Amino acid sequence: MDNIVKEFFKVLDIETVLDLVSQFPPVAAEPVGLAAAGGRILAEDVLAPENLPGFARSTVDGYALCAASTFGASESGPAFFQIVGAVAMGETSRMSVSSGQAVRIATGGMLPPGADSVVMIEHTEALDDTAIEVFRSVAPGQNLIAADEDFERGARIAAGGRHLRPQDIGILAAFGRTQVHVFRRPVVGIISTGDELVSIDTVPAPAQVRDVNSYTLGSLVADTGAVAKGFGIVKDDFPSLYAACAQALDCCDMVLISGGSSVGVRDYTVEAISAFADSEILVHGIAISPGKPTILAKAAQKPLWGLPGHIVSAMIVFTRVTRPFLRHIGGWSNPRAADVAIPARLSRNLASVQGRTDFIRIRLLKRGTELWAEPVLGKSGLLNTMIHADGIIEIGKNIEGLEEGTPVEVMLF
Repeated sequence: MDNIVKEFFKVLDIETVLDLVSQFPPVAAEPVGLAAAGGRILAEDVLAPENLPGFARSTVDGYALCAASTFGASESGPAFFQIVGAVAMGETSRMSVSSGQAVRIATGGMLPPGADSVVMIEHTEALDDTAIEVFRSVAPGQNLIAADEDFERGARIAAGGRHLRPQDIGILAAFGRTQVHVFRRPVVGIISTGDELVSIDTVPAPAQVRDVNSYTLGSLVADTGAVAKGFGIVKDDFPSLYAACAQALDCCDMVLISGGSSVGVRDYTVEAISAFADSEILVHGIAISPGKPTILAKAAQKPLWGLPGHIVSAMIVFTRVTRPFLRHIGGWSNPRAADVAIPARLSRNLASVQGRTDFIRIRLLKRGTELWAEPVLGKSGLLNTMIHADGIIEIGKNIEGLEEGTPVEVMLF
């Protein structure tokens, strides 16, 4: 135990810990139908097999014509055009356009051969069924989309590692992709440890608490796009914890042990992890608050975390440290760039301790036209502080607090 205590206080800064993400390989890829690909992580580069839209199409209702025939047209000196036909939606034009001729066209219609622009119907006046006056000149290419203007054949539509959004699914559909290769959703095993824990459907006896962490962490895992797999409540003894870890490592891509990361005679997390033949303790303490007693190990080439037992600490460690690792093994190309942060001003002075990174829970308030970040202070065991918070701000390890009115970036939950 003395050796464990000594190792525990060799804390690492958060950037050093985050740099360890490269030690873990991503999960395998799998094909899925396009309708089920939303929210998944693309596992391949997708190139445009053809031009899009593939034909020149009008962006307005009007007349397709040769732009040069409109030069100099004005209210007082309109240009005259002979109407030689109309283009029906979804059809190829059966006529071509020459100088002084025009073809009726609707928004989205295919330009007929010879036409290089479209004049809006508002800038014309019909003389009869066969002729119009044009009161405004147009330039070549005006009011239309060229055949390769959206995507040119061979261009990259989407890069591997991209989180597929609805607009990404739409562009893949535009090219006729019925399925794509995405990374498999990582499976995350969640183990809650502690002799004081009981299931949530149990009335706790004195000195007992319900297992909040399993459900909270499971929801955080699901929000990250992974699959949470619970392994129940494990008592504070080595055989039970080792057996649970072995079971989780056998079928999961990452394992979270909630509780048991602090130094104490009844904490067997390090002992259980070290018992695996191919395991390595990478981190035993991070210079952050809350969340200092965090463990990161590698076992069977998978990340195995010992998270603090206090729920607020566990949530913040997951949000700022664990989640980038989960995104990485899930195939994200830039796992640290996906967090949403918005600017605000700090509503009061905040003290900080140099040498560690502090994470402060924040409630956003609007005053006039500005957003203000109001600290929600409280102990790391109080869940209500997270309920009332909209996000967190980070105070760097070399900063001695922040003054009221300081611009901050609020990382939203």
